[in-house]
Amino acid sequence: MTTALITGATAGIGAAFARRLASDGHNLVLVARDTERLRAQATELHDGHGIEAEVLTADLSTDSGIDAVAARLTDRVSPVDLLVNNAGFGNKGRYLDVPVADELTMLKVHCEAVLRLTSAAAGSMRERGRGGVVNVASVAAFLPRGTYGASKAWVVQFTQGAAKDLTGSGVRLMALCPGFVRTEFHERAGMGTGNIPDWMWLDADKLVAAALDDLARGRSVSIPDPRYKALMGLVKLTPRSLLGGVTSRAGRSYGPQ
Repeated sequence: MTTALITGATAGIGAAFARRLASDGHNLVLVARDTERLRAQATELHDGHGIEAEVLTADLSTDSGIDAVAARLTDRVSPVDLLVNNAGFGNKGRYLDVPVADELTMLKVHCEAVLRLTSAAAGSMRERGRGGVVNVASVAAFLPRGTYGASKAWVVQFTQGAAKDLTGSGVRLMALCPGFVRTEFHERAGMGTGNIPDWMWLDADKLVAAALDDLARGRSVSIPDPRYKALMGLVKLTPRSLLGGVTSRAGRSYGPQ
């Protein structure tokens, strides 16, 4: 049985990955900050699917938390075959309304942790000649919309570049770029969601199924829904100067309230 390590595993997209991979027979290493929730999740997945679910409590906004997960990813005795870098959060407020310390914490989780954990996992996987990494980004990566979008754009560019460098190694890397997903994300950030149209919401379980299909096909970027594929196609055709104004107005309508 193969083993998958998932950060931000207790809620949202991370929890959906855990459910799907457990149902497919993969053992799991579940990573998050809340030990109690991790243990409850591990027990549920073990009892429901007969897999082994290991708990690793770590805060990826700290060096010690990143180090702990990196050490697990380089364990030669019990190797990890799939890494899902899903941990992340959003800050409520526009640029200069959010304290710089909070912005730096976001970059630590979204960029530094993703870089260090991907490097730890991919290095070990390359030695074995197989493995996969899914770095959860966002369609915000393709829009000029604040620090969150900028951090996710870094995830996409980094993942695509690393995937190209590892061509032929047996290691697959993919950036997953969902749109609005019904999770705890917006609630934790204090963001209102009442103005977001129903058609823009995605189901986390369906998203994960599409993402895993795209990973199996060898894609380096996954936008796992036809609606958002169409929207991102329009974005590519829209001048950046115009796009900035559109995303600013959309942010006021659909962003933090």
